[in-house]
Amino acid sequence: MEDASRGEEENSMFETSHVLGALLASSPLLARAWDRCAAAADGGASSLGFVHGGGGGGEGEPVCVAFSGVQAALSAAAGGGGGAEIFKPVGLRGDAAGRLFAPLVAAEPEDAGGEPVAVQALALQGFLRLCRSPEFQVLLNQIRGKAVVFTGHSLGGAIAALVALHYLCTSSSSSAFAPAPPVLCVTFGSPLLGNQALSRAILRERWAGNFCHVVSQHDVVPRLLFCPLNVIPVHIVVGMQLHQLPVRARRAAGVVATVTARMADTNQESLRQLIQEHAGEAAIEQKLAAPEIPSGSPYRPFGAYVLCSPDGAACVDNPTAAVQMLYATFAARRAPETGAVPPEAAHSCYGDLVLSMPHHLLLKRRLGATVTAPAASNYDVGISIALEASGITGEATEAAPARQWLKTSKRVGRSPSLNCASLATRLGRITPCRAQIEWYKALFDANTGYYDAFKQRLSPKKFSKANMYRIKLAQFWDGVLSMLDTSQLPYDFHRRAKWVNAAHFYQLLVEPLDIADYHRNNLHRTRGSYITHGRERRYELFDKWWKQKGCTDPSTGDTSATTTARRSKFAGLTQDPCFWARVEEAREQTESAKSERDMTSLARMLEDLHKFERHSSELVENKEVSIDVVAPQSSYSLWVKEWNELKLREEVRTILFQF
Repeated sequence: MEDASRGEEENSMFETSHVLGALLASSPLLARAWDRCAAAADGGASSLGFVHGGGGGGEGEPVCVAFSGVQAALSAAAGGGGGAEIFKPVGLRGDAAGRLFAPLVAAEPEDAGGEPVAVQALALQGFLRLCRSPEFQVLLNQIRGKAVVFTGHSLGGAIAALVALHYLCTSSSSSAFAPAPPVLCVTFGSPLLGNQALSRAILRERWAGNFCHVVSQHDVVPRLLFCPLNVIPVHIVVGMQLHQLPVRARRAAGVVATVTARMADTNQESLRQLIQEHAGEAAIEQKLAAPEIPSGSPYRPFGAYVLCSPDGAACVDNPTAAVQMLYATFAARRAPETGAVPPEAAHSCYGDLVLSMPHHLLLKRRLGATVTAPAASNYDVGISIALEASGITGEATEAAPARQWLKTSKRVGRSPSLNCASLATRLGRITPCRAQIEWYKALFDANTGYYDAFKQRLSPKKFSKANMYRIKLAQFWDGVLSMLDTSQLPYDFHRRAKWVNAAHFYQLLVEPLDIADYHRNNLHRTRGSYITHGRERRYELFDKWWKQKGCTDPSTGDTSATTTARRSKFAGLTQDPCFWARVEEAREQTESAKSERDMTSLARMLEDLHKFERHSSELVENKEVSIDVVAPQSSYSLWVKEWNELKLREEVRTILFQF
């Protein structure tokens, strides 16, 4: 079993580095995306800042939208300022950005260390400028629901990534009951966009696979933001972007000449050493798994990185490996006879690379003697091919650490498929805990219901056991989500019927006990309402999974089907997982309404109570609640009595008549 596990890891490593890079290189995707980027550069000084095409050549053909970073670069050049100001990280909690990226900032307090999600200021300014454009809003409406590829070169790539994130956020928020449309963002030579918190948030939302960053071996721009912000030569990033302008446009923009002159005066070797030093520090910090970033640079990669060289391409989809390989490929110098690659050439070579890479795949290449040794395994050969394709020869100083980094990035754990299989076994072992809570529920169905029995700690021994099983189940599901957040499970795990159904059943059975525990400890008085301040993240995610399943799996969970088919008996579990939290709020409001003298406040309370009465009555009439809800001594039955008594009052009847 152990050998099989090791074999699968080796195959996975080979596939996700060289083979995936070869697949991308041989497909027309990169060439088409670069063609759009070139078109955007030709009109980059225009007011739009983007071009689009495709989507009309047949069903399923994606729309390709390319963004130019020229406007952002001109703004930075005209405004002056150093790297600490232009590239400073800006949090997405603000009024404007917060609404545009709501899912990314929704769970910020849960991020390690409380680091807020942030992106670089220059790219965010360019994106917000786009959002104010009526033409851009028209474009978003036109491509809504379609397969789309967002792309961009240099700063345009960073803006394209923000547009893709916004598009994914909007699709996630507005289409809870529909699968998200296919979205891919392809960037060429793009600077780093966000901090570690952004990378974690993208992993949490399962969006890392939507981003593909193409980086040439000696391009300084994708690696420059590893340096401390106060030492970054801004004119390099700005000049690289403006260098893509047509000659006529460069002459028309007076500021371009100044930036170009500063670039010409820059010592290329000093620039290379600056980047190599700080990228190396970042790679070492990733190796040591340092919790903080002493180098002073907040930026880290996300998504997949396609590391290109004249010898081919290799792809890494692990953020830690991406940092390390960005350093290793840059530090690996070319042969002396080829000479140093000028920064402008390395940043503008992507058109040649995407055209030449498919040709290299057709050539049979010989590996060095160390690779072809008889003792070398297929796994080692795959690693060597990946290193060679990314531009690191066997003789390079960086070859040994890069080889180890690639191996480590895949050997930190088993493949997602094996993890999922192991998790299924653990789910079977934890099922008896769920069965014990079901038995506990059945004991109290006839009188108080298990919610009130747990809240009041009736039968202390049974309560202690049920509480222990509740905690064990919570630990199991929190562990599942932790694996999901760190990409240790398959990308479609949250859409697999087995796991969606298991999570939903767990939620309906156990969340009432969490609500009871919350109110028994009076946390609703110190923290606030359970629904808004006390609900665990796992339940919110399970809600989202179930809603998505309701649209994508009609045979087992179609929400429209549940509204047309009436139950003949009460449900085994109440279908509203927050039902008991709403009952508790209704009881408190009813008690407050009894002594309320202000008619405006009383009317507001009665309106809320009337809405809950309609909601709960509909659930009961449709038998969407468990039998314990209508138990004689349940909190819901007691609230119904209290509510009916309150409605006998004259002033209450007068107000309710309006509703």
